[in-house]
Order: sequence, then C-alpha cells, then structure tokens
Amino acid sequence: MERRRLKQKLITQFADRNTKIISPKNCQSVEMYFNSEKMAKTIGRLAEKTPEVGETVSGLLVKKAFTYQIMAPDDLHVFSQLSTTNISQRITIAYSGAFGVLKHRLKQMFQSVESLPDEESEGPAFRVHERLTVKYESEKHISLHWRSYPISDMVSDSVVALVLNISRVIPKVVVELEEATKTEEENNKKAERVIHALLVSLFGDVKFGENGKLVISVDGNVAHLHKQSGNVESENEGLKERVRVAFQRIQNAVKPIPLSVS
Repeated sequence: MERRRLKQKLITQFADRNTKIISPKNCQSVEMYFNSEKMAKTIGRLAEKTPEVGETVSGLLVKKAFTYQIMAPDDLHVFSQLSTTNISQRITIAYSGAFGVLKHRLKQMFQSVESLPDEESEGPAFRVHERLTVKYESEKHISLHWRSYPISDMVSDSVVALVLNISRVIPKVVVELEEATKTEEENNKKAERVIHALLVSLFGDVKFGENGKLVISVDGNVAHLHKQSGNVESENEGLKERVRVAFQRIQNAVKPIPLSVS
C-alpha cells in the first residue's frame, strides 16, 4: 500500500517530464544500464593548441563531480582549488671514508656525476644524475639533498645504500700528507696499501699472489695484475679491461707526476 502511494506521488510530481516509474515486486531482479563512456576536456594551456592525430597529450586529470578536465600542472591553481608544491629533502649519513672514493664509486653506478663549484655548494660537493646533490659536511658525515620525485627518490635510495655498504665493508682509505723525512721504501709500502684498499673497494675479492701479483676474482672470473708493469692477464676480456683501467687511474691518483718534473 505504501509503495503504491509513493509511486502515485512520484507520477504526480514528475507528470511534466518523460519519466517512467516502476515498482518491482519483492525479490524481483532489476537490471539497470549506465553509459560507461567518459569524456575529458582539455582546458588552459593544453587547449591553446589542437593536437595532431595520434599525438599524446600529457597533463593532470582532475575529476569534479561527474566531469573530467585535463590541464597543465601550472594551471591547477587557476582552474581548481588545488595547488602544487615542491618538497625538498635532506638526509645526513655517517661516512668517514675519502670523499673522492665515494665519487669514484658513484661514477661506476651512474652515468652523470659532476662536481659543483665551491661557491655554489659552500664546500666539496657533486651532483648525481642531475637530481641529487652529495655534500661533504665533515670528516664523519655527508649530506644528500634532492627534491621529492619518484626518480629522485630512487636515486637517493641507491646512493644511501652504496654509502652504507662502503662504511660497513670497505676499509677506510686515508691518504696522509707525506713528510719529507720518510724514506722512499716507506712511501712505496704506503702507496701499495692504498692501491690494494681501493682495488678491494672496486672488485671485492683481491688477494696477493706469487711474484708480486694481485689475484682479483669477480663472479667466477679471475684476473692477475702485475703491480710493477700494470699488465693484466685474464680470459675474460671485460674484466681484464676494467682492472687495467682502474689500476691505471689509481696509479695516477696515488703516484702523480711531481710538479718539479719539467
């Protein structure tokens, strides 16, 4: 009875419209079909130019009630009550190793590692992948700076993992200023220890072999390095070239050409 009165009331109220009102029986199945087609309109800067057929339009999709709009990120605050912001993140990590060793390790992982001028960074620093800045804070700490973004966050996670791994596994390499009173033999021994430590940081398993050779093992491949001549023997050409180039660079860093040489 109540449903009949409700139906009659609705028919009377919407009599001027083309409205059909039904009252199904109890437990009767009712199927309703909705148009699932959705359309989004481009507004603002994205609407200034008509895209070509097949051209991709990139922007922010904003839903308001049952309407969809595509707009440029810079237009978000103009056509909606939303706004965008940049989040700058900073983290300080304990690191007591050589700052140059860290940069060298990052160059092996990332294609772009560039030093920054001291005037811009207020101290030794370099930028990784044009997204993250690594700064030297003190002898025991470094800091990472980046703007929050999915790719930047991934880069920062990789750098943090590398720094923590260096601090945990790799021996500390400290190149002290050589005093004039030290003998050449002592200096050579010290240079050999530094070279060995740097090779360990790069390849991991580095052992002393016969006749002054170093035996370097990487993923089952073995290379024999002659410390005096710099020659490398290995069946794996890739590992052979990596060891040769790394040893040459380390030699240039540890034993540079004296300024007095003309």
